[in-house]
Amino acid sequence: MPDDLLRFVGGPPSYSLWWLWIGLGLIALVVLWYAGILVATLPSARLRALPGVRTVHARVLRYRFVRRVRTIVGRYRGGELSAVQTCAQLSRTLRSFLHQATGRPAQYMQLKTIAAEDLAPAAPVLEALGGVQFDPTSTRDVERLGTDTEEVIRSWP
Repeated sequence: MPDDLLRFVGGPPSYSLWWLWIGLGLIALVVLWYAGILVATLPSARLRALPGVRTVHARVLRYRFVRRVRTIVGRYRGGELSAVQTCAQLSRTLRSFLHQATGRPAQYMQLKTIAAEDLAPAAPVLEALGGVQFDPTSTRDVERLGTDTEEVIRSWP
């Protein structure tokens, strides 16, 4: 009976092999999409612990924070921010970067603690930013401080 049925319908369907590869490719894309979402939403501490992801995470982190510093300095150049506001935002950005890159709570640490620990390379820039932020008579070059902040972020280990 099954042979009669197959003859009646015209035999087994003949699909191109391309449909199989397209289907498998779509399944692979969905799996990669979900894996990307999972990795993108992991906390920084977990990303720093994953060997294959660690270097990519560090590179993306540096890129994001350098771009943020450039935006802040651009807003200063455009007259949108004062020197005090610019240095406050640069300091907050650098401290946030240090927290994301190392896991240390740099946002809440005093400058002398930062200088005495593994975050020491950032201490001179944070001190200079604080000098402008808390001394309105300071004559430091804010754009130069932005460049220094960028350099600390770019060269972070």
